Amino acid sequence: METGGVRIGIDIGGTFTDLQILDERSGALASLKTPTTPEDPSVGLMAGLDEAAARFGFALADIRLLLHGTTIATNAVLERKLAKGVLIATEGFRDVLEIGRHVRRDIYGLKPKREPALIPRHRRIEVAERIRADGSVERPLAEEAIAAVVAAIRALEAETVAITLLNANVNPAHERVLRDGILRALPGFPVSISSQVSPEIREYERTSTTVLNALLIPVVRSYLERLKARMAERGLQARLLLVQSNGGVCSPEVASDEPVRLLLSGPSGGALAALRACRRLDRQNLVGIDMGGTSFDVCVVQEGGVTSMTQGEIDGLPVRLPMIEIRTIGAGGGSIASVDAGGRLTVGPRSAGARPGPVCYGRGGTQPTVTDANLALGRLDAAFFLGGALALDVEGARTAVEMQVARPLRLDLDRAAEGILTLTNANLASAIRLSLFEKGLDPRAFSLLSFGGAGGLHAIPVAEELGIDEVIFPADASTFSASGILHSDIVHDLARSRVMRSAAEILPELALALTELRREGDGLLAQDGVPDEARELTVAADMRYYGQAFELVVPWREAGAEPDALERLIAGFHALHRQRFSYANPGDPVEIVTLRLTAIGRLPRAQEGRTAAVKAERSPLRRRVFLNGIWREMDIRHRAELTGPIAGPALVEEEYTTVFVGEGWRCGPGPAGELVAQRVQAGQR
Repeated sequence: METGGVRIGIDIGGTFTDLQILDERSGALASLKTPTTPEDPSVGLMAGLDEAAARFGFALADIRLLLHGTTIATNAVLERKLAKGVLIATEGFRDVLEIGRHVRRDIYGLKPKREPALIPRHRRIEVAERIRADGSVERPLAEEAIAAVVAAIRALEAETVAITLLNANVNPAHERVLRDGILRALPGFPVSISSQVSPEIREYERTSTTVLNALLIPVVRSYLERLKARMAERGLQARLLLVQSNGGVCSPEVASDEPVRLLLSGPSGGALAALRACRRLDRQNLVGIDMGGTSFDVCVVQEGGVTSMTQGEIDGLPVRLPMIEIRTIGAGGGSIASVDAGGRLTVGPRSAGARPGPVCYGRGGTQPTVTDANLALGRLDAAFFLGGALALDVEGARTAVEMQVARPLRLDLDRAAEGILTLTNANLASAIRLSLFEKGLDPRAFSLLSFGGAGGLHAIPVAEELGIDEVIFPADASTFSASGILHSDIVHDLARSRVMRSAAEILPELALALTELRREGDGLLAQDGVPDEARELTVAADMRYYGQAFELVVPWREAGAEPDALERLIAGFHALHRQRFSYANPGDPVEIVTLRLTAIGRLPRAQEGRTAAVKAERSPLRRRVFLNGIWREMDIRHRAELTGPIAGPALVEEEYTTVFVGEGWRCGPGPAGELVAQRVQAGQR
């Protein structure tokens, strides 16, 4: 837990791997961007570490802490590259996974399409047992049932097993007996039990989460084994921690056992960085937008805090775990533009990825992308992309846009490329609008915080569409999510589901549950090597009015089993309900559905100072750029040379990103190394 080496935050995206490097001995902070290697992300990770060591003057042996955000779990689910699994359920309940919630997603579709269950019916095994809702045993689990399950696992040649028995969130005994019986017969076999992965009510969501976890275990374990082997080969003894969907980090052992916690690993780093920026920039309301090569992520910081959810979903599959609220759409620099059979221009969600990438990368890409459109219109410097590390093919980009977009639409090339950008900006604005409107928030009350390699070229046009008057581009905007990861802490989320009326008679049960949660949270932090003074335990409760089908998560800052503490919790629920829904019913009975504990292990912090950016001498300082239907000469400034505000239209370039300043906007450096762009009011210059 001590400081004194090099700490690195890594965000592996679909196109690039971003690194933030902090040398705790000197406080030097630097960033680096390197191509992702989709076939094995650990290859690109190690290449990035080698390049960082060579460029910034440290040895791999100096790296003390490696904080790693990854899309390995997300991509496995989206691409359905999952292990061969078996689901074990209570007799009569094996179809919970397929029945779901009967939610019709495409309301007006005549032939709605539903993805098949992750585990087909013939691989779902029933066991004769039953636990009641109060935790008592109605039908014991027989020893011969365990033997039958083991035989079925062998016969089906399963690679992993998920166990979700009815009411196991109240009494996990049967799940644990079944797990132990399988492991005795099959030592080391991947087994996930719902009472450990997601010990909460709602059978379908608990089953879905546990199945996802089970199917991801072989995928994530294989990746971590390869990564550890590569680190060992290079003599890298750094402590490795993985970023979770809740914004905290966990050990490789936890990630191997519960990989479902990694599903929003990368985007959560951006949300954490936006939260830190909110405090540093003294802005209470920010919309953080992260536009990389493949996706566009939106997180809302309202009144200095981000929203957490107790349930999200990936590709339509519910995940019942705490996670930072982030909206993601398939819109990035590598998003492919095409014209459909009806003559309609579309951009995304398909992406050219890292390989082959956009046409202009010259790596075999043939389909035009957003990056190709920006290059074709002069908004990117072909000789200075990635600081000059990758020369871009302008003619290749223009030809691709001409052949596959301009001609089918019967437009000239420049207007077709501008149309790609206009549609992209509309898609980005729509995602932001939805994230704000569903909370009843007005975009005009927010500043836009733009980061990610592709975000700078689109942020100001998107802000104009939303009526936002200020856009902030943080220092190292292209690797900003990695900076959030760099400052993560160890976090464990624990839960106990038990529906209880909020009355004095439940105080003994509350006391027992809180004691168990705190003991378990302290134990997990102790296993992580976190000293007592660096531990923080916070409690919250999922609550609802009697008869409601949904809950609100209510923070319980002074959690305890005293009448006063319970009254404060109930009052907090009424206040939150009024804030969220504009009414409260203080006279109605209130239920506590789930108790939650967050165990935080604070990692040591070191003083940091940004490494001065290298000033690049480039010519010309003006370039022809296509804007609003015409080509014009535009000012080009390097970010490190910008000492005062400039008026748009202009471009501000740095090593890994470019900022487009539109007409009617002024942009200049801020006090913390950021760029601040503001709309010029009528009468101002």
